[in-house]
Amino acid sequence: MTKVKHVLFIVTNAATIGPNQRATGYFFPEIAHPYEVLDKAGIAVEFASLQGGEPPFDGYDERDAVQVAFRNSAAFRRLAHSRKLSDVDVLDYDAIFIPGGLGPMVDITGNAHIQNAVARAWDGGKIVSAVCHGPAALLGVVLADGSPLVRGRNLTSFSNAEEDGYAKDDVPFKLEDALRAEGAKYSANDVWQENVVVDGRLMTGQNPASGGPLAEEIAKALKGEAA
Repeated sequence: MTKVKHVLFIVTNAATIGPNQRATGYFFPEIAHPYEVLDKAGIAVEFASLQGGEPPFDGYDERDAVQVAFRNSAAFRRLAHSRKLSDVDVLDYDAIFIPGGLGPMVDITGNAHIQNAVARAWDGGKIVSAVCHGPAALLGVVLADGSPLVRGRNLTSFSNAEEDGYAKDDVPFKLEDALRAEGAKYSANDVWQENVVVDGRLMTGQNPASGGPLAEEIAKALKGEAA
């Protein structure tokens, strides 16, 4: 019998961002679409957040059948009771995934608990993945050998061009610039166009359109189908 693979989604608890207290949270399709892909692949998904409990969300679109299905699912009810990250060992999972939304720019970036979890997952041989603003979780992560996780690695995230048209007055910094400053080999597609970058066990997506395709790459890797 094939062993079921498990992915831990690590989700923001931040409900507002910036000087104007813009409402935020995780971006709903960046959980709904990856969840659908992984669930169909027979991969189990569990949810954690820094504080535990019900994370706030943004960007729900009732015209998207995948989002509607997720909101009506048992998985969404489990997400509303997310485990506290400090009560979770990432080594119990085969991969971690950090969805975006503006929330990660508030409570995930620069957070020692997040950095330790990401480093522990990477050093433990797990897949580390993130989409859109989720790669904020990679900033400041130092591995067991003393090197920054992102240095010299190929990745993507929400781009400067996308941020300029979306939330430049709300975010504390531009994620693309911050990743480049830590030595990442950053690349991006045109604004709002799908883009997934896989560099071994580091898998990243640029924007909401990239969430489902990123999950497909995670599923392939977990099932041993990656090239």
